[in-house]
Amino acid sequence: MNGTAIENFVCVIFNVSFMNCTWHVDRTASRDTQYFLYWKTSRKEDFTGCQNYVKDNCGRHTGCKFQNVTIENKRAYFLVNESRNGQNIQPYTEMIILYTIEKLTPPLNVTVNCTEASHGCEIQWQPPRTSHVKKRACFKYQIAIENKADPEKSIKPASKIERNITGNSYTFGSFSAGKRYSVKIRATDNGCLVSTSWGEWSTPVEFGGEQLASISSYTLFLIPSLAACSLAFFLCRVSIYLKKTSATIPQPRDPFHEISPMDFQTEYKKQLITHETEEIITIEEVA
Repeated sequence: MNGTAIENFVCVIFNVSFMNCTWHVDRTASRDTQYFLYWKTSRKEDFTGCQNYVKDNCGRHTGCKFQNVTIENKRAYFLVNESRNGQNIQPYTEMIILYTIEKLTPPLNVTVNCTEASHGCEIQWQPPRTSHVKKRACFKYQIAIENKADPEKSIKPASKIERNITGNSYTFGSFSAGKRYSVKIRATDNGCLVSTSWGEWSTPVEFGGEQLASISSYTLFLIPSLAACSLAFFLCRVSIYLKKTSATIPQPRDPFHEISPMDFQTEYKKQLITHETEEIITIEEVA
């Protein structure tokens, strides 16, 4: 029983302070074989056992999850004990420098500012979050700009990769206002205590096509504005019409109301004509 029965022991630090360690169990290992992980960051310290194991279908430990891991410039010592049939097998040991196993977070606050006059876009970002590196010069970046596909215009997606960008900005000079683009960025070491592996990509940021966006927003704003103006004009016309019609509609005559001067004059004329006619008839009868 010389040697150990685990393979591919790997630890990764991610999201600044979380660490996952995993290993593969040898195919010849029996179901009652069990594994126990211990670690420490100094030779003078005592080993600390894992508190959160990952298990396979047989209940055997195949990994461990750690929280609140401090990287700084520390070395970590790992030990995996194997127990089979109640007997301890030769342990697996490994020393790892913690910053070398860190998976860098994506660069932060990626922004794009395009100007049609210069036909260029200024892309800016902030360094990834770490617990042990504060200098901006400790990182270099890989930037990927993709022309978004447009089936209607027969535009196929095409990526443009720019490597070894050491600053926190990049000018994209092939900008066309009628096209849509996306950009994503990731970081790696630039000569400091940082992992030499590429970190995680940032969430793609889309830009371009401002004219279409402005026309669309202007149209959306214009439609309700025209509707409001039309409604106001309609209500104004209705108000004027009601005023005119209300002024010309005759009011019903009140039979109990006194006769107006005009009505009295008309009535007087009628009575006068009637009276004259009656008088003429009377004179003819006497003659």
